Amino acid sequence: PMAQAALGSAGLHFDDLNKLRVLEPEVAAQTAQLREECRAFVDKTAEFQKIVGSLIELVDQLAKAAESEKMKAIGARNLLKSIAKQREAQEQQLQALIAEKKMQLERYRIEYETLCKIEADQNEFIDQFIFQK
Repeated sequence: PMAQAALGSAGLHFDDLNKLRVLEPEVAAQTAQLREECRAFVDKTAEFQKIVGSLIELVDQLAKAAESEKMKAIGARNLLKSIAKQREAQEQQLQALIAEKKMQLERYRIEYETLCKIEADQNEFIDQFIFQK
């Protein structure tokens, strides 16, 4: 005990296996425990970084997929607008054609009425000519 006290005052200590140590056994044990806790912390931090990395990768993939779907939707919307404009133009063409055909029909009707009048006049002339004989 006296030798241990003298060594202790010099900063030297014996451990459980009676080996000479610079640190007190209790401080050495705490240091070893802290080392293990630090190692476990570093391992957990590395695992956390790995999880976060895979999460970021997944979010990036989802963002790319969302962007792709957004582009498809924009393309589909533009296509629908284009089709709608084509149909509108087609409808205007058909309306113009209908108006043209109505005008043509009206010209034909007037021409028909005129020809009917001419026919009636000619029939009347023929009747008068026949009665004169």
